[in-house]
Amino acid sequence: MDFTNLIGLFAGTCVTISVIPQILKVYKTKKVKAISLKTFSILTFGILVWIIYGILKNDLPIIITNSISLCLNLVMVYFIIYYEKES
Repeated sequence: MDFTNLIGLFAGTCVTISVIPQILKVYKTKKVKAISLKTFSILTFGILVWIIYGILKNDLPIIITNSISLCLNLVMVYFIIYYEKES
C-alpha cells in the first residue's frame, strides 16, 4: 500500500470514528430530540454514494472507510427513529 492510500485510510478513519461518541451518548441517554434525522439521513445517503464512487474507482480506502461509516451512521439513524418514538 502506497503513501497516498495510507493518507486516505487515515483521513477516512478519522471521519468514520467521529460519529462513535454521538452513538455512545445516544445509547446511554436514549435522548435524540436535538439530533436531526434529516441531517443523518442525507449524510448516510452521501456515504453510500461515496462507496459507489470508490467501487467505480477501485479505491479500497474509500470503499473500506465509507462502508464502516455507513454501518455506523445506519446505527445512528436507527437510534434516532427508535428513540424518537419513545419520547
